[in-house]
Amino acid sequence: MKGITVRDIVEATNGRLLCGDDSTVVEDICIDSREIKAGDLFVPIIGQKVDAHTYIESVLEIGAASLTSEHDSLDMRKPCIRVENTEEALKMIGRYVRARIDLPIVAVTGSVGKTTTRNMIATALRSQYRVCETIKNYNSQIGVPIMICKIQPEDDMAVLECGMSEPGQIHTLSELVKPRYAVVSVIGVAHIENLKTQENIRDEKLSIIDALDPNGVLFLNGDDAMLAGQKGKLPVKTIYYGTEDWCDYYAADIQYDHGRSYFTCVHGEKRIPVELSVLGRHNILNCIGALAVADTQGIPMEKAAEVFAHYSGIRQKIIELENRFRVIDDTYNASPDSMRASLDVLCHVETTGRRVAVLGDMFELGENSEQYHYQVGEYLSSLPVDELIVVGDHARMIRKAVEDSGKKMKLCSFMENEEVAMYLIATLQPDDIVLLKGSNGMKMWEILEVLQQ
Repeated sequence: MKGITVRDIVEATNGRLLCGDDSTVVEDICIDSREIKAGDLFVPIIGQKVDAHTYIESVLEIGAASLTSEHDSLDMRKPCIRVENTEEALKMIGRYVRARIDLPIVAVTGSVGKTTTRNMIATALRSQYRVCETIKNYNSQIGVPIMICKIQPEDDMAVLECGMSEPGQIHTLSELVKPRYAVVSVIGVAHIENLKTQENIRDEKLSIIDALDPNGVLFLNGDDAMLAGQKGKLPVKTIYYGTEDWCDYYAADIQYDHGRSYFTCVHGEKRIPVELSVLGRHNILNCIGALAVADTQGIPMEKAAEVFAHYSGIRQKIIELENRFRVIDDTYNASPDSMRASLDVLCHVETTGRRVAVLGDMFELGENSEQYHYQVGEYLSSLPVDELIVVGDHARMIRKAVEDSGKKMKLCSFMENEEVAMYLIATLQPDDIVLLKGSNGMKMWEILEVLQQ
């Protein structure tokens, strides 16, 4: 966001300067008054609980300027710009800044795995380029414009995550980002409550190509049946990655050993051995997608593959509690697909103790929520898990499926996270490993906090 002035912001937003100097330079966007710093443009968002306009006066003691949609006049030393709607104005700023940026952007979306896929792509690209990557959870209608404004002149590429919860949002983000490359990870059932069918979810995710560069490329996960079925039907150049040999890039010879994944990345005549420092078939898929993107950017696959031997990951972190058991922390969010992926990781971790799954409710699954929870339980019944602990009302269907299967497994149900933590402290042994997984609203990170204390 170098070289942007308040005058530019007024032009971009069709706003009106209420006070202050329009030659003031703004260097970044901030929407959280607690994180304001010198040079920031404060964009107050009206939330369900808090209207950030309340903080404009205090924020401008540090920041460079502010937007407002609730004042018609202000007498302040620093600039304040009147706009009709601050959230829409933020998008307008994002479009204005994007038009001034000339570098390739990779847009990543999908129902599951988009954050890890985005991070792996950025990791592979960093083996040769300077890369701007989405931070925090800035993948929304608010977050993506902020990330566009964080791209620096020194950057060679950007990898931006695009999320959605309602129809039309990916189209909007595609027009904001104008990607050169687009990646779709998985078509699951997250947000099916709003989009009604999985086909609608697929179509929404594929609208990431609506503003794709005419010479751009779409990368699709060939292991996902909904995406594989689009082969030859899309109006853009499409590259498939996966574990099936019909894919343009695929993983062969998959093995797991001592908490690591090993496979061969195959592309045409190339066969590149890859050591990946995290477990799970889903992570192998994400890695293959990252190698495919890197290869199209002229990075030798051998060079890109090297970085994954030391990849730390940002999901499913295995935490060693001193002189106690291990915890797989995957408490960020949950859907049926990510539940199954996390259970696979639990079963691939080597241990002489027991494997314990603590699974909470999955939200936004619509009228078939019970069925989706039950299907997770059916999958779990086929795995070498020793104990299942469910948390919440919906998760009881996971337990019911295990009971119906006749599988011999210890089963427990709780409603409160603190009760779960106390139970784990009382029953787990030093060699045991426990998975914590549930939707964000279940706040299952509270269990981990108690265990760490």
